[in-house]
Amino acid sequence: MAVGIFDSGLGGLTVLDAVQKRLPDVPFVYFGDNAHAPYGVRDADDVYNLTTKSVERMWEAGCDLVILACNTASAAALRRMQESWIPRDKRVLGVFVPLIEALTERKWGDNSPPREVAVKHVALFATPATVASRAFQRELAFRAIGVDVEAQACGGVVDAIEDGDLILAEALVRSHVDALKRKMPHPDAAILGCTHYPLMQEQFQDALGADVTVFSQANLVASSLADYLDRHPEMRGPGSESLYLTTGNPSKVSNSATQFLRRKIEFQAA
Repeated sequence: MAVGIFDSGLGGLTVLDAVQKRLPDVPFVYFGDNAHAPYGVRDADDVYNLTTKSVERMWEAGCDLVILACNTASAAALRRMQESWIPRDKRVLGVFVPLIEALTERKWGDNSPPREVAVKHVALFATPATVASRAFQRELAFRAIGVDVEAQACGGVVDAIEDGDLILAEALVRSHVDALKRKMPHPDAAILGCTHYPLMQEQFQDALGADVTVFSQANLVASSLADYLDRHPEMRGPGSESLYLTTGNPSKVSNSATQFLRRKIEFQAA
């Protein structure tokens, strides 16, 4: 019955927290590749190799369905994985699509042609690797036309969050928002395209202004996952217990995760 949640580090805990609240009876296996975080500065082949290795470990733990709660992995590796690597009895899903469906107000599974939507000017805040992949723009183009996207690579934010330096993280957020506004002074909406960024959502909102709608991923992914499992109950894997796995130092990662979620989390070595 277990479902896997993968991230390069701690950011995916924002998704884990939301899906556990939405699906309290489902055991989840969380895998943080903390030894190799952040992914956002790595090239596509590196991200692919690290992600596939981690997903294989989650399959071993009884997860037939794995959610890539890492935008960089979703952007740089997922399509390649789905085309040539994932076995027929497994599923690996990303976190972009629920976000874009919310932005474009399209229901899950709506495969009608792209159309004009209310939002015209979108600011995308993401890691350098996600921005370079242009995966968000590609997925958006399948669903909407006439939307201007301005992407801002937010170097350093993930590192600061992982290090627990929220003062530096806030300063970087404000710097990146200022840089974005020089290119797009009046965005209608902003996408927080990294699962670490919800931890700084208030800071993003404050820097952008109250008139900008900020879309964050955790609750959107939780709703989409609940819907997916209702439609595909066979994808609840054979795993029966919740696990927290890391390639990093389990004690250090456990302490950081406990601070992030404000509840006790015990990681073990992957």
